[in-house]
Amino acid sequence: MKDAKTQTRIHAMTVDVEDYFHVSAFDGVISTDEWSGIEPRVGKNTHRLIDLFNEHGVKATFFTLGWVAKHCPDVVKRIVDEGHELASHGTNHRRNTTMTREQVFADIKESKDLLEQAAGKAIKGYRAPSFSVNTSNEWVYEILKELGFTYSSSTYPIEHDLYGVPEWPRFAYTRKEGIVEIPIPTMRNNDKNKGIGGGGYFRLYPYWLSKRRIEAYLRSNDQPYNFYFHPWEIDADQPRVQNAPFKSKLRHYVNLHVMEKKLTKLMQDYRWSSMEEVYADVLAGK
Repeated sequence: MKDAKTQTRIHAMTVDVEDYFHVSAFDGVISTDEWSGIEPRVGKNTHRLIDLFNEHGVKATFFTLGWVAKHCPDVVKRIVDEGHELASHGTNHRRNTTMTREQVFADIKESKDLLEQAAGKAIKGYRAPSFSVNTSNEWVYEILKELGFTYSSSTYPIEHDLYGVPEWPRFAYTRKEGIVEIPIPTMRNNDKNKGIGGGGYFRLYPYWLSKRRIEAYLRSNDQPYNFYFHPWEIDADQPRVQNAPFKSKLRHYVNLHVMEKKLTKLMQDYRWSSMEEVYADVLAGK
């Protein structure tokens, strides 16, 4: 039997707008100097996603690279024109943990300037590339406050080889810097946090299992759920990066051919909106 309460809640749909050659998994084999010689696919894929969202009455938050705003301004304009929330994902998908404080400031500021110029409106949200905020660089929140951001969704409280702060809060909270942090959702299992927020986990598992995990989260927590994925995840025809490590290729390419079908089921089974709407109360300090 369906829980009526969990079925009527509105959850946050989020998209990390980046191309397949931007991802951290391919850092070691595709340099930023090579990007200019690669045909972008992020524009076409993001337009496809917006079409899908329109078909199902979904509003979303698009955490978008400044690089995308520079090379695909029509995408940014459409995101805003069609009532979605535009937010920052940094400029060139460099992880904050690989940069100095000065470099992070410049990266986030440039992304904000590029996005606001393309959109014609202010943005308030930020998501660090590869959730690269942890105990080593909490000063990122001071930067966000200085630059006029309201919230961040930059942490995933799990154990992972590329990111993760499992000891940090699992639910939205206001930090001492005045920034609201909205973590990627997790479920507790054997005293450990398990990722259920989307991305590779969602592609890897059959849909029935992902839904069962989401339902368990909703029954256990009086909190909204937020889901994240990328435009390249619905692009099964994207070029293959042949010289990438096996683990990176496995993570990146698994089940691309079924992602759009799974995403459609997810949109049909739950109600979705943007971060700024779903978390309006906590963002307003209530």
